[in-house]
Amino acid sequence: MGIIPELTWGQRRRLHRKYRREKNALVKTRTLVICRLAAGDSSVDIERTGLCVRSSVSHVGSRFRRFGEMGLEDGRRLNGRPKLNESVIARLAELILGTPQDFGWARPTWTRELLARQLRRDTRAQVSVATLTTWLRSMGARWGRPKIFVACPWKRRRRQRRLAQIRKLLRTLPAGEIALYSDEVDIHLNPRTGPDWMARGVQKWVRTPGNNEKRYVAGALNRATGAIVGVEGERKTSRLFIDLLDAVARRYPRARRIHLIVDNYIIHKSKVTLAALRRHRDRIQVHFLPPFCPDENPIEGLWKDLHANVTRNHRCRTIAELMKAVHRYLKAAAPYPGAAPSLRPA
Repeated sequence: MGIIPELTWGQRRRLHRKYRREKNALVKTRTLVICRLAAGDSSVDIERTGLCVRSSVSHVGSRFRRFGEMGLEDGRRLNGRPKLNESVIARLAELILGTPQDFGWARPTWTRELLARQLRRDTRAQVSVATLTTWLRSMGARWGRPKIFVACPWKRRRRQRRLAQIRKLLRTLPAGEIALYSDEVDIHLNPRTGPDWMARGVQKWVRTPGNNEKRYVAGALNRATGAIVGVEGERKTSRLFIDLLDAVARRYPRARRIHLIVDNYIIHKSKVTLAALRRHRDRIQVHFLPPFCPDENPIEGLWKDLHANVTRNHRCRTIAELMKAVHRYLKAAAPYPGAAPSLRPA
């Protein structure tokens, strides 16, 4: 149909979760339509299932392309106030999808006061900050940190072709072969700061050692079983990745072939690494993701959870103590994703 943008793995997962949890029948239907379109179904296929007619599919698809996930919401949820109508909600959705600079303001981020001023300019609706807060909450909008990314230098068709090859490999994996996603993570002795609950008027303090030390963990995640293989190193070099190759080979001695899906970092394709792969007699085969595509590597979620559960605001005084906590977490996290290791006593 050409009306649905390509969804990342994270977006697909979020939409499936929204469909399971949504109670509003209209929003639930709209969400399912987008999931079906993203899976490759046409409007004719969706109409034949009895979900909705083709014109509704086109309407839902165009709203999703224009407003994103906000376009799935039912504007009638907020009925009852004269100021609120479909055009005001649509404009508010457009505003928060962009930045103030897109509309002529110098500030790069929205405040509620600035949103109210822009709405008044665009729709002549005089909205208080308190009312605007209620609208934003009802729409499911959230106050969060934008995600920094680097655009993939490959052309879109080349990028999609590579991703399709990897997905086909995972779907048609022969018996006796396994596929693992691999990546590395940096561990700093100086703690990462992050939000935490604090009593009113009380500021929490996290003491930092001052002189930072680093360790690196190379990991491999089996998407089929959730098993995790990890090795530690003092430097992020080819030696670290080779140690991971040896650990994976020992972990899966009966696998005829091990497919390792990695990014384009130099240690994954250096001359030393290629020599190590030959030593394994092609039993381990490396597949490269397109550049700058972390959302296509599920192990990135493991590293994010590792930082949230271990390194953020940590109180470890030595790097050895911190790495002990890291390995304890990785052991508790398997199978990943599974139970919340942060809820388990140490």
